[in-house]
Parts: sequence; C-alpha cells; structure tokens
Amino acid sequence: MKQTQVRTFLLYFILSFCLVHSAMATDGYFATGYGVKSQGRGGAGIAYPGDVLAAATNPAGLMYVGDRYGMALTLFRPVRYGVIDGNQLPPGYPDVNGTYDANRVMNFVVPEFGYTRKVAPNLALGVALFGNGGMNTSYKTPIPLLGTTRGGVDLDQLFVSFAVAYRVGAHQIIGLAPVVAYQRISVEGLQNFATASASIDPTHVTNTGYSNSYGAGVRVGWQGELNRILSVGATYMSRTYMSRFDRYRGLFAEGGKFDIPANFAGGVAVKPNSKTVVMFDVERILYGQIKSIANSDANQALLGASNGPGFGWKDITVIKTGMDYAVSRSLTVRGGYNYSELPISSSQTFFNLLAPAVTKHHLHLGTTVSFHGGRQMSFAYVHAFENTVYGVNSIPPAAGGGNANLRMYQNSFELSFGRAKQSQ
Repeated sequence: MKQTQVRTFLLYFILSFCLVHSAMATDGYFATGYGVKSQGRGGAGIAYPGDVLAAATNPAGLMYVGDRYGMALTLFRPVRYGVIDGNQLPPGYPDVNGTYDANRVMNFVVPEFGYTRKVAPNLALGVALFGNGGMNTSYKTPIPLLGTTRGGVDLDQLFVSFAVAYRVGAHQIIGLAPVVAYQRISVEGLQNFATASASIDPTHVTNTGYSNSYGAGVRVGWQGELNRILSVGATYMSRTYMSRFDRYRGLFAEGGKFDIPANFAGGVAVKPNSKTVVMFDVERILYGQIKSIANSDANQALLGASNGPGFGWKDITVIKTGMDYAVSRSLTVRGGYNYSELPISSSQTFFNLLAPAVTKHHLHLGTTVSFHGGRQMSFAYVHAFENTVYGVNSIPPAAGGGNANLRMYQNSFELSFGRAKQSQ
C-alpha cells in the first residue's frame, strides 16, 4: 500500500471520528466484536483472524491476515427506555411514575480502519483504529428524580492499536499490541445530585459539556495450530489507565477516574472441510475493577469520593460462536450468536437509567464478496434482542422508593471495503 493511500485512509478515519458519535452498548459497553467479519460471526475470531481489525481481537492473528488494508462504517441504532413505577413522593411533589423515552438521538455511525503487512516470513505488523465501545442515552424529557433538564450520557472510546506478530515455531505465534486510548463523556440532567450534601464538587456533576480523557494499555495474544483441523488462541487486554474526567470529578468515583477495564479470552476454530470454519470464544470483562463503574449506587459516601456511588456493574462472561462458509471463491457467508451476562443487578437500576446495558442475546449475520485484484466488500448485521431488567427496591426511600426498570434492544449494520495482496 502506498504511503499516500495510508495517509488518505488515516485522515478519513480521524475526520470520521470527529464528526460522529459512537454508542456501542452490547457486551456491557464493549462492542460484541471488532471488524466486519468478526461481527458477522458473533464477535468470534480469537483462533481465526478475520481481517485488518485482527489486532483488536488477538494480535497474533496478524500473521495470517497478509498485506491488507480496509475501512468500515457501522450504523448503530439502539432503542432504550426507562420506566419508573411504585414511587410515592409526598403530596406536593409531581407524579414521576411512567415511561421515559431515551431515544432523542437514535442513529450513530462508528468508523474503523486497519492496515497490516507481513514484513518477513516470521514477522507481521499492523495498525488498527476502532471504537472500543461506548454508551448513549438521550432522554426526551427530564427525569424529575434525577434533575431538571433532559437526562442522558454520551460516552465514546477510540483505540489506536500498534501490533506485531511473531512466529516462534512452525505452528505457534505470539502477538503484542500497545494501545493508545481516547475517551470523552458528557452527562446531563443530574441537578438533584449537584449539591454539597451529595458531591465532593457540586459544580462538576452535570451539564458541563464534554470532558476528555487519555491513556494507554496493552494487548497480548497467542495462536496455535494443533493440526490441520483445530486452531486455538488466547488473548489478554490490560486495564487501560486513563486520565481523569476533570469536568465530572464531582460525579465519578476517585475524582473523575474512569479507566477502561481489563479483559481476557480464549477461543477455538475448527475446520471440518475446506469451505467451513466453526469458531467458539469465551471472554471475561472485568468491569468490577473500576470503582466509578462498579461501586454500588447505594454507597453512602459523596459522589466523586473514592467510595462514592457508581453504577454497580459487575464482571461478566461473554460467549461468542459463529461460522464461515465459503459458497465459492468469491462469496463467503457467515452467521453467529453472542450471549452476554448482564453487568447490572436488579438492585442497581436507578443510576443505570443513564446506562441501560441490558441486552443479552445477539444474532449476527454477514457476508464477504471478493473481486478482481484482491478487493473485498463485507457486510454484517447484528440484532440485540429486547430485554428488560426490573428493579427490586432500586429507588432510595428518600426519593420516594419504588423501582426503575430498564428496557433496550439494538440493531447495527456494518459495511467495509478493503484490499489484500494475498488471500487469507
């Protein structure tokens, strides 16, 4: 790939990210997978690399991708609601029970870009730029229990991964991918908590615009071919240590600290014949290690304190399974299923009106069409089936008691274009 082409695609990606928002609340707030091919098969691919976004899943997979570049856009459309019932504020207060529509903004575009090159028989390099995940709610009306303006949160996360894969044996590959991360967040509609009795810094709780954060982490991976039929892989992504969200130091625990949690996964790929590959991955995401995410919303400390209230999220396990089938040399179809445990318990739904990550079951479909000269076009569709988490004594008695219930479903469509000098 020519240097001018690389610069063009990098400029495309950076401009795209500046112009769009991401909202990828699927496996918690992480994406179900990275790259169109991975998305078409349930997010699986730790033991079978798909495309130029292999570094985002398992950097060891770069060795099998070859000389390739590609770019993609995802249209993501989450539908989310919050419902309050059983609340009993004293006479003189408004009736807050009812359904709150969080879909003032519904459509989001998420860009991706990747480039890989095999520089020696035992060495491959790559770079990947992608949205790691995110969360968005944008209520059409205020939620009186929270504040006086329309409530919502907008969290975007961008990763830039610089990867290297090295063959250490005939069938063993290790990979290393340092990651530079950028994230931003905006929170609105929490005026009821912007007081000296609720926060260590009431002026930095809500409606302060976007706050930026920067940091770094590293992903390592391994992939091995046990025989011509079976491949295995494993990967670990460290905790990504981020600078604080200074504009929300009175809201998030540890004065605005909002690191990105570690995760680890393993997978297998089975090739029963020359046309079929079946994949199965298991991932563990450690949301519980980040205080601003994991602290209970019932904690008695002030917002922004080390033990201040959070979203009450816990670690989750994600199961990803999928299949590629080569219909012909120019057409591959794929499908998959992704199951995610819920990070939110029924007692923690009140604050999670802002972050209703409650989908569990995801259906994935995809296809790739190959053209002359190594050019490819891939498509993926993901549907997250509707799910509701019903609160149990989730609203504090001081706020009138009752429950907050969370409901969500999602659809996404992803399209990519790329070119390879050699087929996978």
